[in-house]
Amino acid sequence: MGGTLFFLATTLRIHWREVVEIRVSQTGWLYLSIALLMTLLAHIWSGWVWSWILRSLHQPAQGMWGVLTYLKTNIAKYLPGNVWHFYGRVMASKAQGFSVGAATVSVVLEALLMAAAALLLALCSYQTNLGLSLLALAGVLVGVHPRLLNPLIKLAAQAKRQGQEEHPLVRLDRYPVVPLLGELGFLGLRGLGFLAIVLALMGTQPFPMLPVLSAFSIAWMLGLVVPGAPGGIGVFEASMVALVDALLPTGILLAAVAFYRFISTSAEAIGAGLAYGYEHFGDRDFNSTDKH
Repeated sequence: MGGTLFFLATTLRIHWREVVEIRVSQTGWLYLSIALLMTLLAHIWSGWVWSWILRSLHQPAQGMWGVLTYLKTNIAKYLPGNVWHFYGRVMASKAQGFSVGAATVSVVLEALLMAAAALLLALCSYQTNLGLSLLALAGVLVGVHPRLLNPLIKLAAQAKRQGQEEHPLVRLDRYPVVPLLGELGFLGLRGLGFLAIVLALMGTQPFPMLPVLSAFSIAWMLGLVVPGAPGGIGVFEASMVALVDALLPTGILLAAVAFYRFISTSAEAIGAGLAYGYEHFGDRDFNSTDKH
């Protein structure tokens, strides 16, 4: 975290004049509003996809319950450790009577599918290292195959159950194609949100959208997988500066990642507020065991 923040501070010190000269037009503010809406929709959609993952593990999770739980817990990723949103989802699943093992596997599987979706989007452009991206993507896609994942789940469950009461094993019956496509939709919305931010700052100046989207996907994935950084703060920003510096003016790029972080955090806070409001003041008469 210290290294990435030092890198960002140094870059900002060199290019601060370019940043302060940026002006956002009325059309630009409209693009920023669209970016906020798309980011919020991405998180709502991701909660629905998480419920699909739970159902693929034989847990009767309703889509609405998955969305509300996801939105309420997602803001916790900004706590030190970058794991508390996962912990919150596991505990919420346990409170609903779902298998703790299945809930734990669901959050791990969700992160793996998100990483695979990010790599798929990164392959939209050859600006990234094609061979390395394909190798990483193949590794993730093979890793979530039931023939490999189920034995690993079984070994972990057996180690945990030594001397304890037997419980049904958690397993995947088929390859999680639908959840993978769902996570691809989530990353697509997040990427389009970032492009809307760049459009707000660039005005009428053209820029290479596909390479920027590809770089965004890689930077987002690094923010996801690097341990410890709350919400990927610092990791995402430093990765974007390193990957996109040749594609966008540095001042625009620095402003874009700053706006992105503000919009992303705001969308998560709004989502959590909407979820709490819905549960306390809206229609709470839904059954978590309803599969429709």
